[in-house]
Amino acid sequence: MNHAAHSPAPLAATDLNLDPYWMPFTHNRYFKTKRPMDRLLASAKGAYYTTVEGQQLFDCLSGLWCSSLGHGHPKIVEAVKRQLDIADYVPAFQVASPESFRLAERLADVAPADLNRVFFTNSGSEAVDTSLKIALAYHRLRGEASRTRFIGREKGYHGVGFGGISVGGMVANRKMFAPAMIPGVDHLPHTHNLKEMAFSRGQPAWGAHLADDLERIVALHDASTIAAVIVEPMQGSVGVVVPPVDYLNRLRAICDKHGILLIFDEVICGFGRMGDWFGAQAFGVVPDLITFAKCVNNGTVPMGGVIARQGIYDTFMTGPEHMVELFHGYTYSAHPLAVAAAHATLDILHEEEVPKRFGALGRQIEEAAHSLKGEPNVIDIRNCGAAAAVELSPLPGQPGLRGLRLFEEGLKRGMLLRFTGDTIAMAPPVVTTPDELHRMIEAVRASIRAVA
Repeated sequence: MNHAAHSPAPLAATDLNLDPYWMPFTHNRYFKTKRPMDRLLASAKGAYYTTVEGQQLFDCLSGLWCSSLGHGHPKIVEAVKRQLDIADYVPAFQVASPESFRLAERLADVAPADLNRVFFTNSGSEAVDTSLKIALAYHRLRGEASRTRFIGREKGYHGVGFGGISVGGMVANRKMFAPAMIPGVDHLPHTHNLKEMAFSRGQPAWGAHLADDLERIVALHDASTIAAVIVEPMQGSVGVVVPPVDYLNRLRAICDKHGILLIFDEVICGFGRMGDWFGAQAFGVVPDLITFAKCVNNGTVPMGGVIARQGIYDTFMTGPEHMVELFHGYTYSAHPLAVAAAHATLDILHEEEVPKRFGALGRQIEEAAHSLKGEPNVIDIRNCGAAAAVELSPLPGQPGLRGLRLFEEGLKRGMLLRFTGDTIAMAPPVVTTPDELHRMIEAVRASIRAVA
């Protein structure tokens, strides 16, 4: 079914002053010089965006990994509108909306094992920084204040707060800000190895041993200095880098051995995309803390959070009862509009068995994406859950340019793709039909050939 919005009235390129807006993660000069009308999105409905010129673009990455149910779901829209009539804002300090407690309970019900204490934030970046603060304070409260070091992973993406870029491993996100990053952070090696893994379907068989590098890091720094290890179960932002079989289990075992907390950044993996509620369940590994955002309310209103094991929460519940246990929080934590959207989203996830449906869509995406093997300059295809990526060889001396050109070719063919460097990522919404998936893959195939 085509859910595209009605075409808005055309907008002339001269009608907009593009100069004042400093666009995030965007080549501002290139964008504003080209004045690309096919990238000005006027509306969204179902699996489609509509540009100001009326062109329909299939949403190949569910917004930015966040609109997994498609856009404008009537139950979510109605829930947010209804909440506006009840309360537009409720403070989260010392008072709270009853619905925020109900939402925390519902999130705890779908989280793995005893992860059942929920701290609300407004984004994945804030969730990551919150998880790091919780880990640091947890060890201090237990009398292990020497545990101040965090271990991230090369190529990891954990948002753009100073904590997140410190544990993150994407060079471009870090290099400008090195003087202000958290000291003492170390990094595990990444698991992206084309020689051993290229064209793997699902989890690569090679690479579990890469987790053992954590033992080397522990030996170098001593376990008594390490607070937590943070990884994405599946690395989405760097281009769908999939964990090798047994890799996450090994990380869990090493963390347990040395008393180190394990944090799963599930901002992308959470709420169905991996074929289960969280990547933790999909991969069969229970962390100590989970960060979430994006799909918790289908990207409708900014929301994120941290789910902690009960034992971690209980460690904070000491001292006089009238004292604040964790001096941390945000003005918009558990914002009532975000909470309303999340309740409606959880209703849909349950009623429509969305994780199960993503599992089925993931199998279709795997077959479709791997049909691109053998196309010009394709050096790898990866898939995990209902997500896939196609990696192209870079143009000599111009890394990233082929990916940009492929992105632009996709727009010509009605596809809003996501590129990172020379990798194209695809993670369409769960409402995607077999015909839409076929058209997406064939448009990518045509675009690959066009930039060869």
